[in-house]
Formats: sequence, C-alpha cells, structure tokens
Amino acid sequence: MGEDVGQNGGVFRATEGLYEEFGDDRVIDTPLAESGIIGSAVGMAAYGLKPVPEIQFSGFMYPGFDQVVSHMSRLRTRSRGRFTLPMVLRAPMGGGIRAPEHHSESKEAFYAHEAGLKVAMPSTPYDAKGMLIASIRDPDPVVFLEPKKIYRAFREDVPDDPYEVELGDAAVRTEGEDVSVFTWGAMTQPTVEAAENLDRIDVEVVDLRSLSPIDFDTIIESFKKTGRAAIVHEAPNTGGLGAEITATIQEEALLYQEAPVERITGFDVPFPLAALEDYYLPEPARIAAGIEEAFDF
Repeated sequence: MGEDVGQNGGVFRATEGLYEEFGDDRVIDTPLAESGIIGSAVGMAAYGLKPVPEIQFSGFMYPGFDQVVSHMSRLRTRSRGRFTLPMVLRAPMGGGIRAPEHHSESKEAFYAHEAGLKVAMPSTPYDAKGMLIASIRDPDPVVFLEPKKIYRAFREDVPDDPYEVELGDAAVRTEGEDVSVFTWGAMTQPTVEAAENLDRIDVEVVDLRSLSPIDFDTIIESFKKTGRAAIVHEAPNTGGLGAEITATIQEEALLYQEAPVERITGFDVPFPLAALEDYYLPEPARIAAGIEEAFDF
C-alpha cells in the first residue's frame, strides 16, 4: 500500500505487476498522506494482517514519523506482548539521482535509534530479495530502506525460489589484512571500487546490510585482524551510525587499535541539489583517500 504503488507500479517500478496479479484488495493506492499510510498499516498489522506500506521517498516520512515512533516501534512493549506488528515499512532513500529537495536524505540513524524497530538496507539485488523476504516473515516491524541510486545500477543472478538473508548478518565483500572499511547501502559499490584500486593496501570491506541490529561481532572480528578502520556512509557525519561503530570499536577492541578511525561521510548540511550532489556523496577517490589516511597514520 502506498502512493502510486498499484496501477502505476511505483515511481521506481518496484511494485510493477503486483496490481495485475493480486488486484486492488491486496495492492492499494493510497492518498498522499504518510501519517495515514503508516497509521493504517499499524492497525492492520496489530489485527493479524501483514501490511507492506511504502513511503514514496524516505524524505516524505516525516509527516508519519509520530506513527513510526509512538506506535509502530513500541506497540509490543506497550501491550506487554499482546500485540505484535509484523509490518515492513519500505522507502527509497539516499542521493545520486538528481532529485528535488526532500528526496535524497540518508536518515537511517533516525530509525536505528528507535528501540523496537529493525532497520535493513540492502546493497545488491540478491540481498534485496532475501532481506525483503526475511523482513516480511519477521514478527516485528522492519524499516526497509532501498537506496534509489542502485535500483538499476547493476545486475546479478537472483534465484526464482524464495530465500532469506538474515537481518543482523553483515557480509564481507572483500577480505584484507591492512584496513577494515565498514559501509552499507549505495556506498558499498564505490567502497569496493576504491579498495580494489588501492594496490599497496589490503582492504577488507564489510557491508553491514542491517543497521538494527548491527552485526558488531563481524565488525570487531575484522578490526582485531587489521587494527585500522574507516567508515563510509552518505548520511551527515554528526550523529551518523559511523560514530556508534567507532564508539563500539573503542569499547570492545581498543588494545588492537593502530590508528584513529576515519569517517568518510556526507557533510553536516542539507542535502544539496544536483550541481553539488556528486561533491556531497562519498565517491571512490574520497573513500580511497580516507583509507590511505588510516593506513599511513
């Protein structure tokens, strides 16, 4: 359910074909009312349905944020387990497509901060299918953020049969011994590209995939091996999840640390319009420079 998800197939065609296959009882075009979309889904989930509401762009989530924080995240706790909310709140997010204002924010930290929510952000087609299935099968609410920059950026084989990619499991995209780089979403591909072009540095790239829960076991295991780390995300630097990862490394693996943790992120400004978008987003050259700084310290 959501704006234009039915007959139109969604603005990014992510729901294309569902309306024709399942009809308007199960694929519902809603009014432009984010609070109503999320609030209706909360009620449906509480009474036994499995709603998958879509917010057309994550930057439009704010009118429905009260429903996310006050109801979606805490109904299980408030009802002492009487109600659960098996729902998946999908939203395209992030920059890179030359969109207007309020379309390109990367505010995953908002949702990861809220107890009671799981937060997923795939970086590959294989993971997108497996994580979405896992999210729909989960008994609790999941915020499923889809980086719009990579909707059609590349292809890979995806099995026809259902399968799950467990939420909370990171993926090591490249193995290395010198520097650990932690990233997620649309930043995974440029980070892997930067790592592959650094001939003198053996880089391990860890794609978190799930931002709540975070796979801190894999993070700490990788850091203990390398002693050096960089974190790449397109969200602003201040209050981003990179800070949480850095703090956990300090708490759990300080005696293994050989250099300060580098953060390669967006800037602490509103997401810019098209002319400055490429400058704002971490790209392979800026990522490589941050990795080299961690290595050369």
